[in-house]
Amino acid sequence: MSSRLNGAALIGAAAIGAALFAAVRRESRRISFEGKSVLIVGGSRGLGLVIARQLAREGARVSLAARNVEELERASVDLHRRGATQVGTVVCDVRKRAQVDRMVAEVAAARGGLDVLINDAGVIQVGPASHMKIEDFEDALATHFWGPLYTILAALPHLRQSASPRIVNISSIGGRVAVPHMLPYSASKFALVGLSEGLHSELAREGIRVTTVSPGLMRTGSTYNATFKGQHRLEFAWFHLADALPGLSVDVRSAARQILEACRRGDAQLVISLPARFAVVAQALFPRMMAAMMSAANRVLPGPSDADGDEDRPGWQSISRAAPSLLSRTADRATFENNEVPVLSGVR
Repeated sequence: MSSRLNGAALIGAAAIGAALFAAVRRESRRISFEGKSVLIVGGSRGLGLVIARQLAREGARVSLAARNVEELERASVDLHRRGATQVGTVVCDVRKRAQVDRMVAEVAAARGGLDVLINDAGVIQVGPASHMKIEDFEDALATHFWGPLYTILAALPHLRQSASPRIVNISSIGGRVAVPHMLPYSASKFALVGLSEGLHSELAREGIRVTTVSPGLMRTGSTYNATFKGQHRLEFAWFHLADALPGLSVDVRSAARQILEACRRGDAQLVISLPARFAVVAQALFPRMMAAMMSAANRVLPGPSDADGDEDRPGWQSISRAAPSLLSRTADRATFENNEVPVLSGVR
């Protein structure tokens, strides 16, 4: 009996020692963002803009990239009103490699280099799979996979010159668990997770830390700029209300703080929110149960519509008595706080 107890004690001590060693290593990689050149792709609104605000407060030299000129102008004004003094903007469609190469070159030249790259550009398409077309999948993959790949390839020569290079790829819980009625989005985020985790392993030997972020629902206000198919108003209502519920969704400012802390330490992965962490663990341990749960969720969601359901409509064209409502006040407030005012594009 004593030998068993001694063995258990040794295992426990080894586990504690390993945990302490890992914690010390993480802290040793910790960096300051003060004076760092940071490029946020998809930084004109929502999560990207909130991250930019926090970085600006820490003294980072922030560059925002997006394809909507008006959004970028509003974001720049927002940051300057909050006291930011080192903010630049560049118009870029991340689906176009030539534009990405030009963007990275301009930012590096203007800032004297590049230390941190944050990929947050995104599109959200919601609706039954029967209404999704090849073009929906192509657009999602171009934005969520090819866009980050283009930016990383263009940024690497500059990051290799940095003393503390970081890459952050914002994926989604939808990139780890296939979410019903978001098939193009989920498939493309799965691709981004594979790319990002592979790059973490490949680039670690060069001292370039790559962080893969998988947030659950966040109250960014972005639902108005998502696109909906099928029964447009019902699809918007469930998505918008889910995005607003505390407990199911998280405040975007909290999410931004967690992302920057993971970036600061060079963590490999970050999953944000308790529901998202539960889903990831459940998917790994109980895949059949999760498949059954997702199938059950799909049966509850609105069914396909007629041919009219094939049309893309942004959230602001899909409102109803159900949404917006008192239940969605937190998400609606975030719409204006985070520059997610209704526009004609679903892309940051």
